Amino acid sequence: MKLIIQIPCFNEENTLPEVIRDLPNLIAGIDEIEYLVIDDGSKDRTSAVAEELGVHHILKLGSNRGLAYAFSSGLNYALEHGADIVVNTDGDNQYQGADIAKLVQPIVEGKSDLVVGSRNIKGHQEFGLTKKIFQMLGSWTLRKISKTEVRDAPSGFRAFSREVCLRIFIYSKFSYTMETLIQAGNSNLRVDSVEIGVNPKTRESRLFGNIFEHIYKSGFTIVNMFLLYRPGKFFYWVGNFFNLVALILGVRYFYLVFLTNNIDAERTYIPSLILLSITAFWGVLSYLLGVLGEIMKSNRKLSEEVNYNQRKILFKQKKED
Repeated sequence: MKLIIQIPCFNEENTLPEVIRDLPNLIAGIDEIEYLVIDDGSKDRTSAVAEELGVHHILKLGSNRGLAYAFSSGLNYALEHGADIVVNTDGDNQYQGADIAKLVQPIVEGKSDLVVGSRNIKGHQEFGLTKKIFQMLGSWTLRKISKTEVRDAPSGFRAFSREVCLRIFIYSKFSYTMETLIQAGNSNLRVDSVEIGVNPKTRESRLFGNIFEHIYKSGFTIVNMFLLYRPGKFFYWVGNFFNLVALILGVRYFYLVFLTNNIDAERTYIPSLILLSITAFWGVLSYLLGVLGEIMKSNRKLSEEVNYNQRKILFKQKKED
């Protein structure tokens, strides 16, 4: 069984040596372990440092494409080079390399398809109270959407079986962590999590400048993922909201006109009838958008299944070669 540990990097020449030194070269149940550095358009000596450290594979993207693209490119590269398990870790040395053995164990034993390393959010000394609250709230939301029980959804420290790698198709440009969980959960793949430790912070996050930007980007991504994977439910609740407003306006108009004997009601409450019509229209339209979304979802799933089978055949041939 072959394990490839991939490390997406953008200007990580200072932290990469410590990351590489911390990676395991022997794990029970694993026959081969190789390292893959994905250079996402670094302006420093990231690739040169990786070569000096004897990294087995260096994938240079040429320009900065973003974390999600780098992650997806790494998975495809690992599959092309015969990986049975792929572990993703960060180039800032946030995660402890010794915990990789814990990540891959459920996959080696055939118990899981995707394993996420869960940090102790409540006890994380470098997370402020606001960040802890939003991390836990975000993880709870992702558990509901993805139908999984992962405690630390934003964690990028995770292990993927070959089957998961073949089935993952990344659409998000911000981060892969949410989308991979949603795809795996909605594909009925076995998702698990294990407790991990973290190293002291070496730098600030490059995905967002402050907590408000993080909330905005994460919230935007969650809404997009909800629209992509659960469109019927999303538009159902939107339609319910508009129709509830229409119902309240209709009951109000009926009460004022027919029960209070207000002779000026037909003239006075015309704006309410207009608003009622608008909200009812949007309510019905939302339901129709939900139906259309479910049809598009079915077509997308069919397309993903075709792509999955094509990738499976292609990478199987490459592995045999």
